[in-house]
Amino acid sequence: MLRRRMLIMLGVVLLLVLILGGYKAFAIYQQIQMFAAPKPPINVAATEASERAWQNRLPAVGSLKALQGVDLSLEIAGTVKALQFESGQQVSKGQLLLQLDSDVETALLGTALADLGLAQVDYNRGSQLVGSQAISKGEFDRLSAQFKRTKAVVEQLKAALAKKSINAPFSGTIGIRQVDVGDYLASGTVIATLQDLSSLYVDFFVPEQSIPKLSIGQQVLVNVAAYPQENFPGTLSAINPKVEDSTRNVQVRATLANPDGKLLPGMFTSLQVLLPDPQLQVVVPESAVTYTLYGNSVYVAVAKKPEKAEDAKPQATPEGQATLIAERRFVETGERRDGLVVISKGLKAGETVVTAGQLKLTQGAPISISPDKTLQAPTRQPRSN
Repeated sequence: MLRRRMLIMLGVVLLLVLILGGYKAFAIYQQIQMFAAPKPPINVAATEASERAWQNRLPAVGSLKALQGVDLSLEIAGTVKALQFESGQQVSKGQLLLQLDSDVETALLGTALADLGLAQVDYNRGSQLVGSQAISKGEFDRLSAQFKRTKAVVEQLKAALAKKSINAPFSGTIGIRQVDVGDYLASGTVIATLQDLSSLYVDFFVPEQSIPKLSIGQQVLVNVAAYPQENFPGTLSAINPKVEDSTRNVQVRATLANPDGKLLPGMFTSLQVLLPDPQLQVVVPESAVTYTLYGNSVYVAVAKKPEKAEDAKPQATPEGQATLIAERRFVETGERRDGLVVISKGLKAGETVVTAGQLKLTQGAPISISPDKTLQAPTRQPRSN
């Protein structure tokens, strides 16, 4: 009886072990099937690499300078008697801007003019008398010298009187007034700035090895922080014939029009010199390139092929479309501009590159493509005058 119970117990234990082993084997089989099943494709955004005429540009930074600009100041001291301008006013060449008190100089000029009149009468009378020998030649020479001296004194007083006023040396926009009527101004005091804003210069430096790429008349696109979405066109107008000893750079100047008065002297600018002879280049959106220490790369969408037959037709989905996988390629990049980057090596025009979703991809991962809507945004266009 005891042996029978022992056998029954062993049978029950054996049955439980078999049941547990079968359950575990079924679970392992399900896991194997799950890992063996094909992964669903990863949805990414992509676009085609395009080939276009790419005009290389030479970037630089500089600052704006007025076509003509001065700080108006006085040569002599005096008290302000009259101001003939308002801050920010447009003035014309020769317009009177400031008048100092000149009563003393005016009175001295009147005295000198009276002396000049008398000296001229004596000189005219002497020129008649010397011919008839009524006076000596020496007396006539004295009268002549007195006339010339008095005339020089008049010119000197007129010049001193002219320095008591300031006239606009050229047409332009006058700045904020720094003085008021009644102020006593020392010699050299600045009363305001005057700037001709009809055109502007932009001065910048380029490395000496870039000199062969530059020539007078080349187009330049200027951008300032005040108008980040607008480019202002200009042309190269001067190249300094000397290389700076300390930096080995060459100073270059471009001229640009300013009809709307948006640009002001002293503004910091970033600019690009358009180089000649555009070349056909393969370009992709900047978002398609992954930059790492080991090199730059892109993911290219290619059709999946059977593993055992390299020359067979690509695999297709039940709908008849080719199965796409991600292929990582290392590329050589060039200039970047307006959201695009030049690919000089590693990619051909017409190939489809992934522009969004690269972080989810690995080599050979199945993908499904949707158009990249962010690439439809308009790029910045140069300002037209």
